[in-house]
Amino acid sequence: MKISTLTHCLSARLLLAGALAVGITSLAHAEAFELPHLLVIGTPGTSSGSFASTNGWGPRLQKDLGTNVRVVPEDSEIQRHRRLTERRDLTLSSVSAAELRFQIEGIGHYATLSPVPQRVIWHHNDTPWTFVVSGDSDLYTMEDLNRDGLRVAQGQFSAPMRIAVGEGLPAYLGLTPEEGAQRFSYVAASSYVENCRGVVEGRADVAYCASVSSVMAEMEGAPGGIRWLSMDLDNTEGWDRFLEYSPMAVPTTINMGVTSAVGVDGLASNFLYAAPADLDEAFAYTLAKWFHQQFDRYKGSHPLSTRMSLEVFRDYLNRTPLPIHEGTVRYLEEIGVWTEEDEQWNQEAIKKMDAWMIARQAALDEAEEQGIRPSRNNDAFMAIVDKHTQGLEGFRTRLD
Repeated sequence: MKISTLTHCLSARLLLAGALAVGITSLAHAEAFELPHLLVIGTPGTSSGSFASTNGWGPRLQKDLGTNVRVVPEDSEIQRHRRLTERRDLTLSSVSAAELRFQIEGIGHYATLSPVPQRVIWHHNDTPWTFVVSGDSDLYTMEDLNRDGLRVAQGQFSAPMRIAVGEGLPAYLGLTPEEGAQRFSYVAASSYVENCRGVVEGRADVAYCASVSSVMAEMEGAPGGIRWLSMDLDNTEGWDRFLEYSPMAVPTTINMGVTSAVGVDGLASNFLYAAPADLDEAFAYTLAKWFHQQFDRYKGSHPLSTRMSLEVFRDYLNRTPLPIHEGTVRYLEEIGVWTEEDEQWNQEAIKKMDAWMIARQAALDEAEEQGIRPSRNNDAFMAIVDKHTQGLEGFRTRLD
């Protein structure tokens, strides 16, 4: 495996130069499209960078486009997904690519929900993650975690976080999940804030956290502070094992967030603004156009908003396995930054997602016919899901 960092490739720069040559036209000259009265955007909880940054650009979009923007924090990934796809009281969701993979493939509780195809509208941020300990801890390296009795915080609100901690961490250390369960004591956390604060409040020895979240600044300023454990990029064997459980992660050196994390090796978890695939094409086009053309006006509203530039999005397009909404594609084509190669992999991604949707719906239909209750804890139901999804290719970051 070749480890990739978040750098901008030459081809992306050439494409962006072409986009600049097109020029930035006024939103007043955009094609006529009447936005809905209310644009509701779901994000993780109030202490997350996603919530803060969305609140940064939301009022500007409201002023420019005349739609009322409401940002709704929802810490439960399951509930945010249901509000987006079932209740439809969210228009967009700020969701990690890792969580989106779980939603698509029906991993864990998602297997019990009606499958709804989704599309990426725009790149939100590339949140840096790694493992953190208290400043007075005797843990200095990832290898120091390979000992018995450590208390490891494990967030129960997000399936990717549970797996990154319960399976990815042991794998990085050369352990099986079963060996990890014997060696570590997992401390359940019901929210992201509780998960991270555990290391400074004495409830956990190590936690898996994002360096850009506001709670980390609070923890860094606590007595004794915090220290980050580097997931060294040159540990290719460890990364290969970790990525088997977190295939949407991108290994990188952290360059954002609290001072104590900058320069530490970890991973980037891309957050995206996603919507059901049936979101009106003109709506998605209008949003994409605004995100691009007004970037210079909203990029200073929050540090994470600087990751919403066309350049960063273009770089992400070179590695994402997730399908992009047709409205966004139309805008990118219009400004000359969507290639034939992009169109090819995007169509492949759509077919792959459709295959998962069909298989999962067939599993739900069979379970209903047999009177089997859909539950991730019901072995009979999960056997039906496995039967219908067996052989389907999973989603994985397209690393160079």
